[in-house]
Amino acid sequence: MLLVESTSSQVNQFGGYTGQTPDQFSSFVRSEAARAGFSEKSALLGGDHLGPYPWRNEQSAVALEKACELVRQCVLAGYGKIHLDASIACADDVQGPDEPTVAQRAAILCRAAETAYAQLPAGASPLLYIIGTEVPAPGGESAVGQPPTATPSENVRRTLETFRAAFERQGVSSAWERVIGMVVQPGVEFGENVIFPYDRQNARALSCALPEHPVLVYEAHSTDYQSPIALQQMVEDHFAILKVGPWLTFAFREAVFALSTIERELLANRKGFRVSQVRETLEAAMLLDPTHWRSYYRGSENEQRLARLYSYSDRCRYYWTDAAVQQELTRLRANLDSCPVPPTLWSQYLPSQYEAIRLRRPSGNVEDVIQEHIRTVLRVYAAACRV
Repeated sequence: MLLVESTSSQVNQFGGYTGQTPDQFSSFVRSEAARAGFSEKSALLGGDHLGPYPWRNEQSAVALEKACELVRQCVLAGYGKIHLDASIACADDVQGPDEPTVAQRAAILCRAAETAYAQLPAGASPLLYIIGTEVPAPGGESAVGQPPTATPSENVRRTLETFRAAFERQGVSSAWERVIGMVVQPGVEFGENVIFPYDRQNARALSCALPEHPVLVYEAHSTDYQSPIALQQMVEDHFAILKVGPWLTFAFREAVFALSTIERELLANRKGFRVSQVRETLEAAMLLDPTHWRSYYRGSENEQRLARLYSYSDRCRYYWTDAAVQQELTRLRANLDSCPVPPTLWSQYLPSQYEAIRLRRPSGNVEDVIQEHIRTVLRVYAAACRV
């Protein structure tokens, strides 16, 4: 089963920062999944952080109304796994929403989802839900310091009961049987230059709060950059849904920057070639519109420059779709695909791909190399989940 999720800020009824609506994203993912050999039933779409987050600066009633419309469109677009995330504070939440308020808003979102589901053709797979109140903000942690505290085990039972009662009040008790996961904080996180690794001793009480063979499991966000053994232990400890995002785009950025360096070594002094300016154009796009990184990176001008390009937070991922950046990426691919790369350059700048390229797994095709570098991350998760 392939699970692909979009967050409420990436994809929503207004386009999100990707410019895609749920229906457009659904069509894109299903097309790519079919091209990769996945059957329609083996590819599951999910909505992550579906709730008021994109409209958190508005009044809660307005933000929740927009969130309900987003949930409705996701369900009609074929999303089967819905993360009901009402944990974010809105403009009129002076102290932040308490747990009963979060649960009540989540139940309202669930009702919107169930109402939309009733419009689907007969035989559609029932919706699956993720709940929780201790939910990290989308995109990863912006602060550094001490590792986050694991969710206290006593919170689990209280949260489940609070949400169950809220579902009942909103008339969606039947949906409660399809809540498969709960977002908790297992004590893992990452920041600009720091990774907080999983410590199973600190999370033991939380792990033991569920039975040995539970129907409901934990969903762990921000598991990026964890070690293979840490991810394996998390799965064993009931954190069966591991969310990963920036690590994949971080790997994409690593591969692109390495290829850009190879390109310059190979072609900078050849007549008739103009080497790409991927890094420079990416940096220019980030400076022109600092919306996606300014609140994350601090320090001197040089420290911020390094963070923009190399941070674990990988805020540059928001700028790859910029038209000028895309143009330089196209030039990079064309340049390297037109000139064979000596194996010694692969060894120098992409050593993790060197042996595979020597054996032509993948070929020296630029796009294949990028995809293979991303797969090195995916394989860590596949191994942890015993796929």
